[in-house]
Amino acid sequence: MSLQKGEIVSESSRNSPSKQSVTHGPRINRRTFVKAVAATAPLIVPSSALGLGGSVAPSNRITIGCIGVGGQGGSNMRAFLAQRGAQVVAVCDVDCKHRDGAKSVVDGQYGDDGCMSYNDFREIISRDDIDAVSIGTPDHWHAVISISAAKSGKDIYCEKPLSLTIGEGRAMVDTVRAYGRVLQTGTWRRSRSGCRRACELVRNGRIGELKKIIIGVPRGFAVRNGEQSALEKPQPIPEGFDYDMWLGPAPWAEYAPGRCHFNFRWIMDYGEGYISDWGAHYYDIGQWANGTDHTGPISVEGRAEFPRTGLYDGPIDHELTFTYANGVKLISLATPDSTQYGMRYEGTEGWLHVESDTITGEPKSALDAPLGPNDFALYKSDNHHANFLECMKTRGETAANVEIGHRSATICHIGSICAQLGRPLKWDPRAEKFDDEEANRMVSRTMRAPWRLA
Repeated sequence: MSLQKGEIVSESSRNSPSKQSVTHGPRINRRTFVKAVAATAPLIVPSSALGLGGSVAPSNRITIGCIGVGGQGGSNMRAFLAQRGAQVVAVCDVDCKHRDGAKSVVDGQYGDDGCMSYNDFREIISRDDIDAVSIGTPDHWHAVISISAAKSGKDIYCEKPLSLTIGEGRAMVDTVRAYGRVLQTGTWRRSRSGCRRACELVRNGRIGELKKIIIGVPRGFAVRNGEQSALEKPQPIPEGFDYDMWLGPAPWAEYAPGRCHFNFRWIMDYGEGYISDWGAHYYDIGQWANGTDHTGPISVEGRAEFPRTGLYDGPIDHELTFTYANGVKLISLATPDSTQYGMRYEGTEGWLHVESDTITGEPKSALDAPLGPNDFALYKSDNHHANFLECMKTRGETAANVEIGHRSATICHIGSICAQLGRPLKWDPRAEKFDDEEANRMVSRTMRAPWRLA
């Protein structure tokens, strides 16, 4: 049965609400904000509250609820706070330290205590006065929250990689499209001028015919000297941390400090190491230059080294080669050399390397020459968060829309599956299936009850 607006994925919070579920601050409807302020006369009403002086009136601002506000999620929250056409009205995190800190930042920005804070994301999803959600949770939560938000009529800014599995990603695409929502994947290099120019140079033949894309990412993590560190030992759950909710759809596991927050990336129940953590960024720009945003490789081969002991089981080193139907090979390498991070494009007449806005390569004359009016131009966005807000207004496609995000994340996933199985695989990007039954069983994962892709 499809969820209607305001409904939630699970009934668990209704039957047994979390002891840590909290709200702070008054519930203010943005559409009555100006009227409420005016009613306080003879107090002076600031011009910003009325939309004067170049500011945006509260009734015209896009309201945002931020879900997961530690690390990158907190960075996204601050980016939206900097956008004058948006207003952050609620924050959510299962860690009270992250939650309370985020509320303090938001209230400090607006000079009041109006930001409401929650432990359970479903309380933000159920609010009719919130237009969009920003999702900065670990990867294993992206699909459940995004699908619930889309079905509740909200637009979505979701961190990369868009999904934890190929099956989740396809479900996200189908739901976002079916409900007519706008989604921006947090692959912000799509909004960097250097990455855009590098891809335009490749697409316009400045290095000849593209043959190879070499992606450099950092090496992963393992247990120090084969010994269990203090961070990896099971410990009591800290006060104010809803660990069961943090696990959510992932398998049950004892709490250890090294399992949660930033370190989730090195555990396969929640991520895929740097194959997906940085690969999602870099493979995405590889796709852009190759003109394969809505498809993907047709085969993958290679190897990876995985830790044999300890808490972390994500890949440490890897070398994976993805082959496309046009013959281009995308090679992903884990390297300790930070100068190799980014995307190197090799063609029949030259090469270029780009990371964010820095481009190097040969022939320099061809790379430095400006693009002409008849040259191929790519989608232009200079600010990833502003682009999302603008597309919410126009209902147009974002720089990193849901299909683009899914296809880039899929490269991460098929690479990870190949590495785990230790054998070459053929991939059908149209059917989204392997030529290998064991690999096909890894396209999706079972979710811990009561969570599901509703």
